[in-house]
Amino acid sequence: MKLITLLPADKYMVVNRTQLTDKERKNLISLYEPIIGYAAVSLYLTLWRDLDRLELVSMDYTHHHLMTLLKCSLETIKEARESLESVGLIKTYVKVGNLNSYVYELYSPLSPKEFFNHPIFSVVLYNNVGKNEYELLKAEYQELKVDLKDYSDISKFMDETYKATSLTTFDALGTNERALNLQDQVDFDLLFSSLPQGILNEKKWNKKLKELINNLAFIYNLDTLKMVELIRLAINEKGYIDKEELRKMARKYYQYNNNGKLPTLVYRTQPEYLKNPLGDNSKRGKIIGVFENTSPYDFLKSKYKGANPTNRDLRLLETLLIDLNLKPAVVNVLIDYVLKKNDNKLNQAFVETIAGQWKRLNIETAEDAMNVAEKEHKKYSKKAPISKKNQMIEPVWFNEKLESENMTQEEEKELESILNKYK
Repeated sequence: MKLITLLPADKYMVVNRTQLTDKERKNLISLYEPIIGYAAVSLYLTLWRDLDRLELVSMDYTHHHLMTLLKCSLETIKEARESLESVGLIKTYVKVGNLNSYVYELYSPLSPKEFFNHPIFSVVLYNNVGKNEYELLKAEYQELKVDLKDYSDISKFMDETYKATSLTTFDALGTNERALNLQDQVDFDLLFSSLPQGILNEKKWNKKLKELINNLAFIYNLDTLKMVELIRLAINEKGYIDKEELRKMARKYYQYNNNGKLPTLVYRTQPEYLKNPLGDNSKRGKIIGVFENTSPYDFLKSKYKGANPTNRDLRLLETLLIDLNLKPAVVNVLIDYVLKKNDNKLNQAFVETIAGQWKRLNIETAEDAMNVAEKEHKKYSKKAPISKKNQMIEPVWFNEKLESENMTQEEEKELESILNKYK
């Protein structure tokens, strides 16, 4: 896709594809905000505010209007918009010209029932807020059950009451499907050709089922052939894929290969509530910002000079994030620290030793991880003095280095690289 530069003078218009009720606003904040962050939610609500009185379409605005209302940079607005796009709350269209014109279509959040039954949203929310908060949220949205055992259903079907007619714009409002913005994780041509002929009743194959298979492959990291195996086991005697059975088997397969743990994402960044307050423009504060706003995958990739990390190193990341449940910013500090201390090598046993210690110390923030790393380094250096030849290289973010006016050219270059790479 061609890179399009967003400018303050670029125009936009908001088109409403939903009806945003008070309940849906609550769902947006309670269920989506822990996943996409407050900036994305603020942008969504601001775009909704831009709609006219009928809440159908807005007048034309410039992006400078958004910058003024949200008090943030254009880059932050773009990132927030992309977060909304990825979870299906916004669709973005652009017409390129001297000044580009954008159309932002707003879609409603999933209902709580849809959200908690979703194979990706429910898992990511669980991992972002923790078990206790997740259970509280789930209980809050629990449907009220009424015992109807002694009652008879006398409700009329629609075709008994109304005649068919064409849909109006109002009828269609709010019926649009919302899906995660994922590329296909599964090669569906290969999937079909790998299933024994006649085993699957293709009449029941639809977009929803394809979306479920794609989502399960994404969250549980399943390739096409592994998905074929699970689907074969989930097909019932009528040739239909039992969706709940497929979910259950995908989850069990993942847990079997990951010591009983549920998946999280190596691509997520530090939760908002564990980030440092904004406004610290010191060198150390800016480095902490890098650790907090970069996913462990991207941070590790930067150490590979842009190449993809090896499968071995990715598995190590998953161990730190899933098995030990370290926070993303803490993992970034750990990666940087170990690579400096261990001659640019990620030795698994060495990494897990330090990670285990940090977990026992309940280290959850980048700043705490940096402090304990410096403390341990000093303690080790005093106990076991090392010759100049084998002197360990210290991370450039150690306090003494940041405060020193006599940093070497190499150290200054490294510091500049860290601060500039993720601006």
